[in-house]
Parts: sequence; C-alpha cells; structure tokens
Amino acid sequence: MFGCLARLLLALAALVIVTPSLLAHDSWISRGGHRNPAGEWCCGAGDCALLDPKSVTLTSHGYTVSGWGTIEGDGRREFYHEGVPEQEAQPSPDGAFWRCKRPDGSRRCFFAPPPNT
Repeated sequence: MFGCLARLLLALAALVIVTPSLLAHDSWISRGGHRNPAGEWCCGAGDCALLDPKSVTLTSHGYTVSGWGTIEGDGRREFYHEGVPEQEAQPSPDGAFWRCKRPDGSRRCFFAPPPNT
C-alpha cells in the first residue's frame, strides 16, 4: 500500500513540475516556429521572458535592455542588462518585448514591437 501511494505521489509531483513548462512551450513563439539569425529555435521550455517595456530603449545602435523579465509559464523573474543589435530583433506579433535564452542564459532571440507603435 505504501509503495503504491509513494508512486502515485511521485507521478503527481512530476506532473506539477512538467506542466508549467509544457504550457510555456505552447506559446506564439513556439507555434510560430521562430528562429534566430543563426537558425536556432527561439523557444525552449520556460526560456522566454516577457520584458517590462520600461526596461527597453531603442537607440541608434539597437535596443538596450536593463531591467526585469518574467519567464513565461512559471512566473520567475530575471534581470537582464545587454545591448541587442537592431538587426537581431524580430517583430513581436503581440506588441510586447520578449527575450528568449539558451540554457547558459545567453540571448537566443529578441522580439520587439515595430518602432512606430
């Protein structure tokens, strides 16, 4: 009886851990099949953050990101401070700023609304 209960609890714990990542992976970024200039997929499970628009500025050299982003799906917050060349920015269909990262934390993709909006 105890073994059966332990297996059930383990299965439920795995489901609770995996479900947010699966939901995050099913976003417009992954559904759109977006890739960066190097050909890498932009979206991996839980690796895209919605950026606070106040943390992003457009300069003559591209975008400067200095502020917080909220990881899609699990709500974790991460701080970013980097420059993004304008030619590496992809149009954001939802009108928001997004940053997707590699497992090492480096930027994989950056989405920005068109500058005139």
